[in-house]
Amino acid sequence: MSHGKSTDITVREVVVRFEPVPYRAALKFGGRVVSSGWLVHAEVVVESRLGQFATGYGSMPVGNVWAWPSAVLEPDRTELAMKEFSSSAGQLFQQCGETGHPLEIEAAAASQYGALAVRIAETLGLPEGPPILAQLVSASPVDAAVHDAFGRLHRLNAFDTLSQHFCNRDLSARLDEQFRGEYADQYTLRAPAAALPLYHLVGALDPLTPEDGGSRPGDDLPWTLGEWILADQLTHLKIKLNGDQLDWDVERVLAIERVALQAQQRRGCHEWFYSCDFNEKCRSADYVVEFLRRIESASAAAFARIQYIEQPTSRNLQAGDAPHMHAAATIKPVVIDEALISYESLLMAREQGYSGIALKACKGQSESVLMAAAAQKFGMFLCVQDLTCPGASFLHSASLAAHIPGVAAVEGNARQYCPAANRDWALRIPEAFRLRDGKIDTSRLGGAGLGFY
Repeated sequence: MSHGKSTDITVREVVVRFEPVPYRAALKFGGRVVSSGWLVHAEVVVESRLGQFATGYGSMPVGNVWAWPSAVLEPDRTELAMKEFSSSAGQLFQQCGETGHPLEIEAAAASQYGALAVRIAETLGLPEGPPILAQLVSASPVDAAVHDAFGRLHRLNAFDTLSQHFCNRDLSARLDEQFRGEYADQYTLRAPAAALPLYHLVGALDPLTPEDGGSRPGDDLPWTLGEWILADQLTHLKIKLNGDQLDWDVERVLAIERVALQAQQRRGCHEWFYSCDFNEKCRSADYVVEFLRRIESASAAAFARIQYIEQPTSRNLQAGDAPHMHAAATIKPVVIDEALISYESLLMAREQGYSGIALKACKGQSESVLMAAAAQKFGMFLCVQDLTCPGASFLHSASLAAHIPGVAAVEGNARQYCPAANRDWALRIPEAFRLRDGKIDTSRLGGAGLGFY
């Protein structure tokens, strides 16, 4: 137990519940298709050393298809196990024995994640337990709720409680000696960015033009890429690629460039950007280099629009044959996403040539703050990615992006694939869900706690 400050808290009560999320359209990534999901909602009551109480909230999709692509378990089994982990994570935070700052409470709880994963596998009769990424995702709503409660207790935004005035330990306790005497407040903003461009996802199944076919949903939302660009005045497009079909991947980007060029010319836009996400499917960095070479040869304009490449090869950085990204990273920033599960993984990725990281609120508020600090210290490219996060989980992701220096945009694709789950929050904070000139207004995400509850 830490011997700290009057501002320290103890987690007294955690309630976790689940909400089904219907999808408007299927999303394909990394060879996998998602057409429904669950949200995890956490409510946490904390008590300060002075006997004051506050309640905080957190929300995040289960995200099992992305976080736990098991070779031996069907998605319904991994989904069940991750939901069980979320429920049990609440007990870990409540029983971890730590009184302190949310970063310190999360560290104590996280030290027990591995043992919990083993117990869940045994209880459910599974041949494997949730891997580290799935553990982080499952626990993230509880971690978020603790940060929210702490901020609410002290009437401050959660990002304003990361200084030595509230933290008992500096960043070296979670990272290394390079961070001695440093606190996360110096790596975050005191006021959120007023607005952020939104990265629109172009999934592998998404129609680019009416000729692409597909079953148009019976609503009034855009359907084809051209319609989306015109409706939301998009300037940032994230392109899902196969990673094992080079001709298809190159042609997909060029087809998107043709559609985007036509739509952007109609609205008088001269500058827009792409990111390319291979979801670990490339066998080598040579694939990425050849992909970029062929794009540049076919369309210098499309090549220039590519801001970064996301997780092209396996998340297993410890594999003996893990590809190095040095050659690709000299052409465009190459960021880790699925592979980023700890500070050690960040250091390993740097050694292997990765030049950036993708932050995700679904990996936890605590972990995201720590990784953001490390990436800035090392001068790495930073972006914030989505987990098809609707409602409060999207606002959490947007708040994270708006409080981290150097983040150029936020991703938000629930409005495409499961917009019904956005409805209640879009009524409360409409400007964060309504795009103007391809941007969302993030100025209201600086309130107490996570900034919006």
